[in-house]
Parts: sequence; structure tokens; C-alpha cells
Amino acid sequence: MDEQDDLAARFDGARAHLRSVAYRMLGSADEADDAVQEAWLRADRAGAAGIANVTGWLTTIVGRVCLDMLRVRRRRAEELTGLDGAGAAHEPSTGPEDEAVLADSVGLAMLVVLDTLGPAERVAFVLHDMFSVPFDEIAVIVERSPVAAKKLASRARGRVRGAPATPAADLVRQRTAVEAFLAAARSGDLDALLAVLAPDAVRRVDSGTLPIAEMRGARRIAEETATNTARARVSEPALVNGAVGVVVAPRGRLLVVLEVSVEEGRIAAFTVVADPARLRSMDLAVLPPT
Repeated sequence: MDEQDDLAARFDGARAHLRSVAYRMLGSADEADDAVQEAWLRADRAGAAGIANVTGWLTTIVGRVCLDMLRVRRRRAEELTGLDGAGAAHEPSTGPEDEAVLADSVGLAMLVVLDTLGPAERVAFVLHDMFSVPFDEIAVIVERSPVAAKKLASRARGRVRGAPATPAADLVRQRTAVEAFLAAARSGDLDALLAVLAPDAVRRVDSGTLPIAEMRGARRIAEETATNTARARVSEPALVNGAVGVVVAPRGRLLVVLEVSVEEGRIAAFTVVADPARLRSMDLAVLPPT
């Protein structure tokens, strides 16, 4: 086997790992495949002669490719919207089943929050916190010092984890109620929904284009919720402005946020926020593990 064939075999052996890295950086299966293909072209041109850790070297190449793609994505979003690019849509052409499997492997809330990070922050956080890549290697990718790369990951980590604005015990109670609500909504279980909603619960919708619509009463809200199981299946609890809420994110693309109010263990009110301007202004983070 010559050197090129050996590299091709090693690349194929690392392909699943490289795709996993690229997906977490880009949040799109289609873009991850493009990044892996570009990484192969770069690796093939460079050759792996003298490389002791080929998988680590290939991971570095994928990291550089993804950083380039994230920067292009952000520039394009700025040109199109005049915004900073956070949460910009990047529609996949990959099959929905493939996207759904990958999204589940990362977590919808995690993908949503990763999309709020700057390109270098996202690369540093993903490589270090998810794949244990040393900071001296990350520094080469982001073209910073190891100390600066560590600061990038730390800053990203702070945004991913967020800062709960409620005491830990209240956070647990909120999370329990929200998870019960989502479980009932996913199964369309009317009785379970009625059990987790306060009798005088209120649901509001803020689309940003119409006056805020309001619905009152647990039964009315439960009956409507039970008919919308598809949306519930692409929903996940998250920290929303420091409290437990819900992100609705098909394939990891933020569509709607639910701001939830929990009283005495039951959901007393929630607001469905779909206004893009409000979504961009929200402080979203991943819930800490239980």
C-alpha cells in the first residue's frame, strides 16, 4: 500500500469522527459532509508523511475548514440582514431522518445555543469541551495563542451553561413541570396535560406581526396542545433568560421559544415567542444536568 492509499484508508477510518466534529461545529449534516470532503482534499494535497497522530491532524484540518465556513456564514448573514448572524438559517439538503438523528445526538438546545457563539468561540468550545482537543492544537486552528484559545472556550462555556436567575430548588421544580408538559404534549395525552396545567392557565402568542393572542383555561390550552404533537417532538427544555423554558428547534434551527411561568408545581402561563427580533435578544443556555 503506497502513502496515498494508506492516507485514504486512515481517513475512511476516521470519517465518522470527523463528521461528528464537523456537525457540532456547523449544526448541519449537509454542511458537515461538505467540510469532511474539503478536509480530505486538503489532507490529500498535503500528505501525511511524518504525521504521528493522523486522526488528530485530520481533526485540525476539519476544524480549520469549519472555522472558514462559519466565518463565511456570518458574513453572508450580515450582508443579508445587517444583523450579527446569530441564529441565521442554514437549511439542510440532507434527508430529514439523518438530520434528526444527528440533532438528537447533540441535543436541540445545545445546537441552538452553539448557533449564538462567534465562529472562533464555537470551534474552541466544541473541540475542547466535546472532543478534548488540547488548547495548543486549537490555537493553531483559530490563529491565537493557547491562552487566548482557552479564553475563547471559557467564554463560550459561560454562554452555553448560562446563569440561572432562580434558586436551584425552584429551577428543579420548573424543570419538572416543563418536562412533564413536553412529555404529555409529545404523546397528545390530554389528561396528562390537564394535570400539569393550572386550571386558570394562560397561553399567549407573540409573533411580532400581530397583536399578542391570548388563550385562557387549562382545557382549551390542553386540547390545542394535544393536536400539535409534531412541534412538541422538536422541543426541548432550556434556560430562557435565566429560568426554565422551551426551545422549539426543528433540526436544531430555532423557530420558537416558550417563556414559562410555574406556580405550585404546575404551569400557570407561557408565552410562545416567534418574533425574530425578540428571539435574537433572548439569553438562551443549556440546562445543567440533573
